Parts: sequence; structure tokens; C-alpha cells
Amino acid sequence: MPAPHARSTRFPVVVLVVLLSAALALLGPSTALGSAPDPVGVWPLDPTPEVLTGFDPPTSPWGSGHRGVDLLGTPGQPVRAALPGVVRFAGTIAGRGVVVVDHGDTRTTYEPVDATVAVGASVRAGARIGTLTPTGSHCPPRACLHWGWLRGDTYLDPLRLVGVGPVRLLPLWRTEPLDVGRAQAPLWRRPALPYAGWEPLVRLLAPAS
Repeated sequence: MPAPHARSTRFPVVVLVVLLSAALALLGPSTALGSAPDPVGVWPLDPTPEVLTGFDPPTSPWGSGHRGVDLLGTPGQPVRAALPGVVRFAGTIAGRGVVVVDHGDTRTTYEPVDATVAVGASVRAGARIGTLTPTGSHCPPRACLHWGWLRGDTYLDPLRLVGVGPVRLLPLWRTEPLDVGRAQAPLWRRPALPYAGWEPLVRLLAPAS
């Protein structure tokens, strides 16, 4: 039988561990590890569009995958900057209109877009940067915006900018069971024809060293 003193000290330690775990769950992975939280952006299409194809980063630099998200739109629909920044590129690449906005440590890409801004222009979040065009769309015959987000050479999920990123588990005091399979199911379906030959913009638009 343990001594009374041992019994009295074990309980506070258990409570401390539970409280610390709960705090980490609430803060989320980025905050708990000391990383800066994701910036808060806006959808590049208004009203809030349907996500046709979600983020599916490749396992290797030249592997197949989907380096961004496809948002359903209509030809001629205004395309908006998701975050404030400076226009780094506004032109045509491989027959598709592309706009790239620099946000300091990250940048967002938009295609196919007929640009209405010039390189070097400062834009606020939600400012119009162009119009959506059907030429070069990833989802013909419909028009959709391919929206990307990069930090250096690393592709990030742009849906994190609008609060629709990866699903997080609930805190430890959840009472009902968690349906893990359903919670982790993607909100989109993979395209019938993957864009295995699609060349990422990161090589063409990487920051100068």
C-alpha cells in the first residue's frame, strides 16, 4: 500500500498532464510548436466557390499530384487577391494567364486569369487582380480557378487561408465517439484525369537568389 504522501503527489501530476494536453489540442499544431499561425485571407472568388479538386501535394518534386485547389467559377468572374501583397507576375505561361502575388515569406498564384493589374502594384486582400478565363481551365468545359500558395519551393494548402484546412481532432474532453474515417474524409473528389504532366509554377516563378 503506497504511502499517503505518494498518493497526494501523484494526483496533481496527472491533472497537470491532462490540462497541458488539452491546451496543446486547443492551440493546434502550429501554435503549440511555436510556429506563426496561418494568415487570415479571403476567397479569391465571390461568392464562396465550390472546391472541385483539393490540395494533393506530390511526394517528390516532380511527382504527380495537385499543387493547389480548383475553385468552380464562371468566365469573366472577378478574381481577387487572397492576401495583401505586391504583384510579382502578371502574364501568360504555357498559354494560360497567370497572376502571382508576393506576400513576403509566401506567395499566391492564380490561373487561368486575364490580369487587370501590373507587376509591382500593391494590392489589398480582396482587391480585383483579373478575371477568370476558360482557356487553360483544369476542369473543362467548366471554368475553374487554380489557386496555389507557396513558401519558397514548398506548396501549401491555400484553403488554410480561409479556415478550411486539415481536420483537427477535438479536445480530450469530447464525450461522444469520434468517427475517424468520416472526420478525415476529404471534402472533394480526385479528378477523373490527374494532371500528371502539369508543370508547377515554382520553377518559373521562384524568387531570385
